[in-house]
Amino acid sequence: MTHTEIRDKFLKFFEERGHKIVPSFSLVPENDPSVLFTTAGMQPMIPYLLGEIHPEGKRIANSQKCFRAQDIEEVGDNRHTTFFEMLGNWSFGDYWKKEQLNWIFDFLVNEAKINPQNLYITVFAGNNQIPRDTESVQIWKELFKKVDIEAVDLENAEQEGMRNGRIFYYSDKKNWWSLSGTPEEMAVGQPGGPDSEMFYDFGNTEQHDFEKYGPACHVNCDCGRYLEIGNNVFMEYQKQANGSFKPLPQKNIDFGGGLERITAASQNQSDIFSTDFFETIMEAVKKHVTKPLDGERSLRIISDHLRASVFLISEKLRPSNKDRGYILRRLIRRATMHATLRGGDKYPFMEIFDSIIDTYKDTAYYSEINANREEIEKVLHEEAQRFSSRIREGEEHYLKFGKKISGEEAFLLEQSYGFPIELLKELAKRDGKEIDETRFRKEKEQHQEISRAGAEKKFGGHGLLMDTGELKAGNEEELKKATRLHTATHLLHASLRKVLGPDVHQAGSDITSERLRFDFTFPRKMTPEEIKRVEDMVNEAVQKDYSVTKEELSYEDAIKSGALAFFKLKYPPKVNVYSVGDFSKELCGGPHVSRTREIGKIKITKEEAISAGVRRIRATVE
Repeated sequence: MTHTEIRDKFLKFFEERGHKIVPSFSLVPENDPSVLFTTAGMQPMIPYLLGEIHPEGKRIANSQKCFRAQDIEEVGDNRHTTFFEMLGNWSFGDYWKKEQLNWIFDFLVNEAKINPQNLYITVFAGNNQIPRDTESVQIWKELFKKVDIEAVDLENAEQEGMRNGRIFYYSDKKNWWSLSGTPEEMAVGQPGGPDSEMFYDFGNTEQHDFEKYGPACHVNCDCGRYLEIGNNVFMEYQKQANGSFKPLPQKNIDFGGGLERITAASQNQSDIFSTDFFETIMEAVKKHVTKPLDGERSLRIISDHLRASVFLISEKLRPSNKDRGYILRRLIRRATMHATLRGGDKYPFMEIFDSIIDTYKDTAYYSEINANREEIEKVLHEEAQRFSSRIREGEEHYLKFGKKISGEEAFLLEQSYGFPIELLKELAKRDGKEIDETRFRKEKEQHQEISRAGAEKKFGGHGLLMDTGELKAGNEEELKKATRLHTATHLLHASLRKVLGPDVHQAGSDITSERLRFDFTFPRKMTPEEIKRVEDMVNEAVQKDYSVTKEELSYEDAIKSGALAFFKLKYPPKVNVYSVGDFSKELCGGPHVSRTREIGKIKITKEEAISAGVRRIRATVE
């Protein structure tokens, strides 16, 4: 069964069960500065998981374009890609585990034609807050029984292996899902929950390296025998400021299944690059890249990176040295290096580009890549051409290096020829050379220190540059205005918590001499009355002319004292705690006024959503 057929069957299957089919969201998240790309199908659904009403109802399904830059180093094995499609279905407070597990088992076995004998399941073993998921275990046992399989549930697979088991309990490091990862890694306000994952056994037992992968092969093993093809998340909890969890207003189902991986299981291909998804693309790569840098691995990297680049460019992204543009540039340059080094003068991307277009030509779901074909081709050509000439010069210098490449030499290659350290590492690995990465990092840090604006010296560090925007240290009047606004954020934070509740927590800020911008966790729009109460409370604190005092404490003592912290930051062992009378107490690096009357009158100019569960206030002072 082809990937196109599986995608179509999935959407039709859930449409017949009352789900509205919605388009894929953009790869570039809207109004969400916390992430560069859409990394999971559930990411755009967070508001509805938190309780907002979806305009299409309580049952939704789609195939979502996703991109994960963190997987870039893994590309080249049998299962990792940067760009992928995620088949998804959601229940926003409607059906629960029994319906979901019955439906997804039915789809995999009867629609995608996956052999149930090769299916294995993992479930949440429970922790000190969330109970063990025995309900899912019982449902799975009944489903396997229908296809004459006795599903034995077992513990400790990582240490003891499979032991003829079918269902396996794992900790919250494996069977818990949120955008940030484990329960400990979750941000305040994020939704999450235990999950039940499905794995396909390709049976290639010879590839388990005991020294590399551990004492036993099991479904969550990294050796590649078992491939995760889908994840049923029971999204029913929300992270609290004190680290605990409270139930969401509704129980949600969040299913995500990698289309590339489900296709591999359906076709019983242990390598996703051998499926029809990549068949045409890989043929083009093999035809036009005759001397790849690293054999078969290079061919897979080129196939994946160019496919991802095509989709990113179709969304109007362009190569640059910042944020998303940097990731796109890195993809194209990495593909260029693997295609052209010691493999001739021609970078064969245009022929490979055509094969990517052909792969999706019958997929109306992603019509944008065909609609933007000429522009995509132009961007790819220009970036590859630009880097190809530089990579030749860089390689000439690289070849002069000895077996041990100094940090200074590595930094020279990056600065002068655009050779990122990860590309240099691939060349060094191929040629048996060593790189002094510790010295490289020091060289890079020294360069960044020299380039950095003087604002950090003025303000005293740990996190302040994030709060000062484009402010320059040389303008004393601007610094004075920004100092007033910075202290105002402390009053604003405290007032929001007093009006909206203790679950409110800072999620970022940006300050110039003209205005402040303050982001905070909160699941809904503030009412006009709430905004007015917050504004009045801040101004009352200003008029009371509280003194602003600073105390230096260890981080642990500061938190014990009741001081608030911006938990996403990494603080030094000693921190500054600023208290505004008995009104506010926070970890901060300055700058601050000495008394609150210096701030002036605050005016909230706007309150808006910037991402799921995160709001933004803009304000000025008079």
